[in-house]
Amino acid sequence: MARVRLSRWAVCAALCLLGIGLDAAAQRYPSKPIRLVVGFSPGGNVDITARLVAQKLSQSLGEPVIVDNRGGAGGMIGADLVAKSTPDGYTLLVVSSSHMINAATARHSPYDAVKDFSPVSTLTHGPHFVAVNAAMPVNSIQELIALARAKPGSINFGSAGTGSLTHLEGEFFKSAAGIDIVHVPYKSTNLAFTDLAGGHVQLVFSSTVSTLPFVRTGRVKALAVTSAKRLAAFPEIPTVAESGLPQFVVDSIAGMLAPAKTPRSIINKLSAEIRKFLSTPEMHRALAAQGAEAGGSTPKEYAERIAGEIARWRKVAADAGIARK
Repeated sequence: MARVRLSRWAVCAALCLLGIGLDAAAQRYPSKPIRLVVGFSPGGNVDITARLVAQKLSQSLGEPVIVDNRGGAGGMIGADLVAKSTPDGYTLLVVSSSHMINAATARHSPYDAVKDFSPVSTLTHGPHFVAVNAAMPVNSIQELIALARAKPGSINFGSAGTGSLTHLEGEFFKSAAGIDIVHVPYKSTNLAFTDLAGGHVQLVFSSTVSTLPFVRTGRVKALAVTSAKRLAAFPEIPTVAESGLPQFVVDSIAGMLAPAKTPRSIINKLSAEIRKFLSTPEMHRALAAQGAEAGGSTPKEYAERIAGEIARWRKVAADAGIARK
């Protein structure tokens, strides 16, 4: 029994020493390079955002911030790596809305999307485009809905895969408009867009980065954006909400997370620095070029946003009969 008590005392002492060590390190933070993990391949929206943030954060903190792409499983490989990292502020994670989507649809996740992370700040938010093949005889959301109602089951929408944000967006649109459209899953948004341009599917919900090249070539039409207000960069494109579906508002959110139990002083410092440089005109212009808008929030605000998004998409998935993976 004495040996058991001694063992427990040793564990408690070790944890106390670890806490003291982390607090002391937090006061000197940062004193070495920071790794910024991105759970997606280079070149996409999340990666571009992460690299802009890494550059500005490196300048403001005085230490290199190195982007480490760990793509796969809809961002889950990178997230799992960070969830299991030492909570000292030197391994951070940039996530997209897929972090919340995975929490809403993935039953067997290797980590808990809420409990295993400390939210730092939102980074960007931006809508998706509702895009149709150029040959579709519709030029507005109202005309798209009218065609779908006239010909139930005749319109296919492509997505980045079953359970992805673009899939759940389609199911949300289907429910909000009261129409019957058919889901066609792809392995990526780019593949869905290739088939959209070729007329094999008629509708896709996608980011501005994926949509604009096809719009500029005339092979695809952007009918609306999914945000609550029109994008400053594309003021001529209406929102879905103003087109007759006020409840349909979807933003793709990028944000920064740290491992759970990262010292609060580090979280607050990172959040303050991020909010400071995201408020600059320079960052607003850089993000607008991608069709995104600057975020910037307190850790508490971001935590509340994560919880709200998980609840929202869990309901959409349940109503659509999408089984949790």
